[in-house]
Amino acid sequence: MINAEVKKKFRAIVGDEYALDSDLDRFGYSYDSSFVPLVPANNPDMVVRPLTTEQVAAVMAIADEHGIPVTPRGAASGRTGGSVPLMGGISLSLDRMTNILELDEKNMMVTAEAGVRTIDLYNHCAAKNLFFPPDPASWKMSTIGGNVAENAGGMRAVKYGVTGDYVMGLQVVLADGTVVNTGGKAVKNVTGYDLTSLFVGSEGTLGIVTRALFKLIPMPKTRGTIRLMFGSLDAGCETVNRLLQENIVPAAAEIMDKTSLDAVARKRSAAFDPAVESCVILETDGEDQAALDAQAKRIAAVARECGVLEFQVAQSQAESDELWAIRRTMSSAVAALAPNRIGEDISVPRSAFPEVVKRIKAISEKHGLTIAVFGHAGDGNLHPSILCDLNNPEEAERAHHAADDIFAAALAVGGTLSGEHGIGITKKPYIYKALGEAGVKLMQSVKQSLDPKGILNPGKIW
Repeated sequence: MINAEVKKKFRAIVGDEYALDSDLDRFGYSYDSSFVPLVPANNPDMVVRPLTTEQVAAVMAIADEHGIPVTPRGAASGRTGGSVPLMGGISLSLDRMTNILELDEKNMMVTAEAGVRTIDLYNHCAAKNLFFPPDPASWKMSTIGGNVAENAGGMRAVKYGVTGDYVMGLQVVLADGTVVNTGGKAVKNVTGYDLTSLFVGSEGTLGIVTRALFKLIPMPKTRGTIRLMFGSLDAGCETVNRLLQENIVPAAAEIMDKTSLDAVARKRSAAFDPAVESCVILETDGEDQAALDAQAKRIAAVARECGVLEFQVAQSQAESDELWAIRRTMSSAVAALAPNRIGEDISVPRSAFPEVVKRIKAISEKHGLTIAVFGHAGDGNLHPSILCDLNNPEEAERAHHAADDIFAAALAVGGTLSGEHGIGITKKPYIYKALGEAGVKLMQSVKQSLDPKGILNPGKIW
C-alpha cells in the first residue's frame, strides 16, 4: 500500500486531478485487452497520469525511494497482460503525453511522445507524403510507447518490417528517475552499445519510454488489393511462400482458414463458395498503376500454379475496403463463435508456415476444440484462436493444454513464442523453453542492472 504522505508527493507532481485512488479508478486500470482474469488483486493502489518526461522522472524517483511497483500503461490494447498491475503500486498512464514534437522532412524523421496514437502519427506524416509503416491491428487506439515496448508489428511487416526497424532514438526514464536519451538522427551510429534496441521490446521492464524518434520513408504512390481463394489451407500458404521466393513481395499478405471465413460470413451476412478452405488477401504498392498491374499479373501466374479457385483484383477504393473488411473484422467475428477465445501469437520461419498450420489443425483434433487460424502469412506470424468456454473447468483445461501444444509446435519448427504481442504474463511459463537457461540468466542480469529493486512492471516476462 502507498501511504497518504507518499500519495501527497505524487499529487504534488502531476496535480490532484491526475493522481487517482478511488475504487472505480483503480479498477479501471486493473486490466487490458488480454485474457488475464479480472481480480481485485490486480487493482493498482494509485493511478498517476503525468504530462511530461520530467514528471515521469519525478514519479519514478519517489517510487524508487519507497520501493513502489510501477506498471507503465498506454492504451491497454496489449494481448498478454503487460499493463496489468500484478503487485499493486502505481499504474503509470502515459495517455496525456500526446504531442508530435517534430516532423523533420529533410531527414525524413519524426519525434513523438509516448501517448500519441499510431494512426495519428501515420496521418500526420502522410500529410507530408511521408510513410510510417508499422500498422498493428489496434492502430486506431494503440500508442507509440506501447508499440515500442512490445516491438509491435502489423500487416505490412512482410515488406516494411516492425516498429523496431524504424526506431532511431528514445527518451527513457530509468527505475531511479534518471532520464536517458539513446540514438539520434545519424543514420550510422556504433558508438557504444545499442541501447535503443535494448529498450525496444522490453515491455516496460527496463525503463519507461516517454518519446521516440522514428525514421520515415516516402509514401507509396499507388496501392492495390488482391483477394485469392483456395481449396485448401496448404495451397494458400504455399502461394505466399512461392511469391516471396520469386521476389514478389507484397506490402501485406494475410491468410485466413475456413473457420475464420465462416465466422466473417456469419457476421457480415455474406457467403463464400463452400469449396473455399482458405483466403489470402494481398496489398501491393508501387510507383504507378502499371507497376501494380505487372505485380498482379505475376501473382496470378503463381496462384494458378498453386490451384487458386478465385482471383479478384479490387477496381476501386471502395472495393479494396470491402476486401480488407474480411480481415479487419476477423478477430471479432471469430470471438463471436464461442463464449471465450484464447488468441495466441506465434512466429515461425516463413518456410515452416504450412507445417505449423498442419500441426495446429492436429492439435485442434487432439483436444476436441475449434482453433481458427489467421495471421500474417508473409512473415510467418500466426494468430491461432482457441474457441472454448472457460467457465467449463474441463474445457478450460483442454484449452490451456492446446495452448501449450501450440507453443511447443512453434518452437519445434524453429519459431518463437511471440511475433508482436510480447511475453507479458500469459507466456511466462514458456520462457525457458524459448530462450534456454543461459539466455534467461543473461536477460535477468540486464534487468537486475537497470532495475535492481525490481519495481518496473514486476511480474512480467520473468
